Amino acid sequence: MSEAKKNASAKGEKAMDKNKEEVLENIMEELEQEAKDKEKEGQQETSEKAEAEGAAEQDTSSKEAPEEAKEEDKKKGLFNKKEKKNPLQEKVDELNDKVLRQMAEFENFRKRTDKEKSQQFELGQSNVLEKLLPIVDNFERGLAAVPEAEKDGAFADGMNKIYKQLMTELENLGVTPIEAVGKEFDPNFHNAVMQVESDEYESGIVAQELQKGYMFHDTVLRHSMVGVTP
Repeated sequence: MSEAKKNASAKGEKAMDKNKEEVLENIMEELEQEAKDKEKEGQQETSEKAEAEGAAEQDTSSKEAPEEAKEEDKKKGLFNKKEKKNPLQEKVDELNDKVLRQMAEFENFRKRTDKEKSQQFELGQSNVLEKLLPIVDNFERGLAAVPEAEKDGAFADGMNKIYKQLMTELENLGVTPIEAVGKEFDPNFHNAVMQVESDEYESGIVAQELQKGYMFHDTVLRHSMVGVTP
């Protein structure tokens, strides 16, 4: 091969290599530019998304803030609101309360006085009844002293009717005799004045009644005077 052809061939190879380098450089630049464009697009999308989220949050907070403020205002209004009462109505309520209190006090006073009167009446009544008991004792002694032959006579019959009438009226007033003979001795109702030997009753049992006792409702009007077996 001639020298001229070799030189031409060498120049052609150099040109091809240069073109290859230029093509590679262009491809690399295009790839770098494309990567940069994609990165910019990603950053822009992220920024737009962040701005959209921030705007949404701001919008939500701006909506919630007035509602919260309204709720707080309502609460403050409930606690701080003072009802204005009519002075005339306040005076009426005060007088009404005073009247109700006085009526309650008067009712308590009435009940208390009624109870005291009842107690005083029962006390006076018991004193009178207690003074009648000796008369009852004398009636019983007198009837017990009538001979058997005269018990069917007019005088004894009249005395017995008067005695029964007297006992009926005493019973209607709440006076009843205390049971003694055959009962266990009870100091609340019996007054033991002697000991009595008895084969019929056990120890501590009332074997004999010397004077009859009486009850006035639930109160002992007079204790029974008894003899108790030892």
